[in-house]
Amino acid sequence: MAKVEEHIRLSQEGYDKLKAELVQLRSEGRAQIAAKLEEARGFGDLSENAEYHAAKEEQEKIEGRILQLEAQLAKAVVIDEDNIDTSVVSLGTTVTFEEKKKSYTYQIVATEEADIKAEPPKISKDSPVGMALLGNAVKTTVAVRTPRGIRKLKITKIEK
Repeated sequence: MAKVEEHIRLSQEGYDKLKAELVQLRSEGRAQIAAKLEEARGFGDLSENAEYHAAKEEQEKIEGRILQLEAQLAKAVVIDEDNIDTSVVSLGTTVTFEEKKKSYTYQIVATEEADIKAEPPKISKDSPVGMALLGNAVKTTVAVRTPRGIRKLKITKIEK
């Protein structure tokens, strides 16, 4: 049986981002879907109304996401970024490592905050690379199994 986390540790930025998404979905998202449903009702018989059924599906997705965000925020604990320990890779640290003479820098975050397009990219502590790096110090080489095979990563820098 999967372990259920009591708390979700987030950065202040990650918490604020989830909260903003929740506020947006509760206000604009619900208002937009209500308008779509009203418009679709005007097309007649609901049993054969594709626009109505599509709008209902979209409404279900929005409501599902709202419930998910509410649950995540209820469990959220904001990390005190001033007290992050940089002697080892931990949640909230930015880690630089080398692989085959190429350097990579990632921030280790909760799954809810992961964003590979961010600068630096934010990877989940639960990802294969994140799990392999956690708890290790500078100059440590870790092996991690990825879809591309075993990777050897040498940690060169850890910072806030």
